[in-house]
Amino acid sequence: MSITEIETRISALEKELKTLKTKLEKIEKKDKSEKPWWKERIGIFADDPAHEEAMRLGREYCLAQREDYDKDEE
Repeated sequence: MSITEIETRISALEKELKTLKTKLEKIEKKDKSEKPWWKERIGIFADDPAHEEAMRLGREYCLAQREDYDKDEE
């Protein structure tokens, strides 16, 4: 391989590396500015009667399962 070919390949690699670094910097900058997904969802069911009812029914079901399990042990 001649020196010219090597220089051409190195130049192409340097351009590609610069492009990749730019893309990575944009991604990192975007990630730092955004909240984690779970923090965005905190409080979305606040004061929602349907959610409260679902939680009540879930607790009721769990307690019923626990009582059934206790009966089986006796």
